[in-house]
Amino acid sequence: MTRKTVRIAMNGVTGRMGYRQHLVRSILALREQGGLDLGDGTVLWPEPILVGRREHALRALAERHGLEHVSTDVDEVLADPTVDIYFDAQVTSAREEAIKKAIAAGKHIYTEKPTATGLDGALELARLATAAGIKHGVVQDKLFLPGLLKLKRLIDGGFFGRILSIRGEFGYWVFEGDWQAAQRPSWNYRAEDGGGIVVDMFPHWEYVLHELFGRVKSVQAIATTHIPQRWDENGKPYDATADDAAYGIFELDGGAIAQINSSWAVRVNRDELVEFQVDGTEGSAVAGLRNCRVQHRSATPKPVWNPDIPATEVFRDQWQEVPDNGEFDNGFKAQWELFLKHVYADAPYHWDLLAGARGVQLAELGLKSSSEGLRLDVPEVTL
Repeated sequence: MTRKTVRIAMNGVTGRMGYRQHLVRSILALREQGGLDLGDGTVLWPEPILVGRREHALRALAERHGLEHVSTDVDEVLADPTVDIYFDAQVTSAREEAIKKAIAAGKHIYTEKPTATGLDGALELARLATAAGIKHGVVQDKLFLPGLLKLKRLIDGGFFGRILSIRGEFGYWVFEGDWQAAQRPSWNYRAEDGGGIVVDMFPHWEYVLHELFGRVKSVQAIATTHIPQRWDENGKPYDATADDAAYGIFELDGGAIAQINSSWAVRVNRDELVEFQVDGTEGSAVAGLRNCRVQHRSATPKPVWNPDIPATEVFRDQWQEVPDNGEFDNGFKAQWELFLKHVYADAPYHWDLLAGARGVQLAELGLKSSSEGLRLDVPEVTL
């Protein structure tokens, strides 16, 4: 076996997602398993360089995990010829400019979403990366969740027949921050800082719908701010200028209709924080983060509407659990492995910056639909 060290500039790892999912559960997890075996006698050994604005926070992370390299100078890191990959998990407003610099420096790009604050910027990144001849990828983690992998297995096996509709529920109550600390950073609720649940979640819904059910052809959405005042990390009140809930209807290629509610102002009364119900002519399924339950046409009960007597059926008991039939790794780690194989073994990979631009487009059109009260067509994006 030949071990090849891969130096990765990781910008934004002091944030919750960058630290937990990308650094600890992906890159460090790869190191714990001895690296990534490419299957040709080569093992990739990821060597992260922690990049950010707060040197003390970076050094604390490095010391905690036995890492050597930290920097607050992005330009210096990008100028280093031994750095192969630039990864970005910063706030959205800082991402576009940093990725442009990384592309200009000839680095391969892997980034969180949304890739930019608007469609024009997202498409420019895709064009620049393509022209530079570098490899580029966008995190689309929910495709690798066990529940959605089981759902994909059902779709590929023809379980549903003709798919009619998809209903999604996502969200939880994010504390306002006055009497109990919020679970999300305050910038998420300020539009001027790139916050808002539409720009956060519509890019997710775009790739989930696109990959599993069909391209989004039109969108009609209502975005709103249910909680107008919140308290920041220092306990100071601020006006919430970004939407904290969005209710969307998406028309898909093939005729299926998707309805997805996204909210940080909803109390959870479902089995998981996100669930998708898919109804088809031959069967239905409800998929969450990990689990998936099905009800086939042949086993569909015949409920009768009668509001005058108590329900005698336990409807949840009429569904069958889909077995795991395999091991499911962390979704972020699984996609990191695919991207690294794409870069170093030329393995196929299509979740690129153009795919990321589709997510930005849907968020942009979702906000426009809400503000104008219109259903809007979603044109195909191209370079």
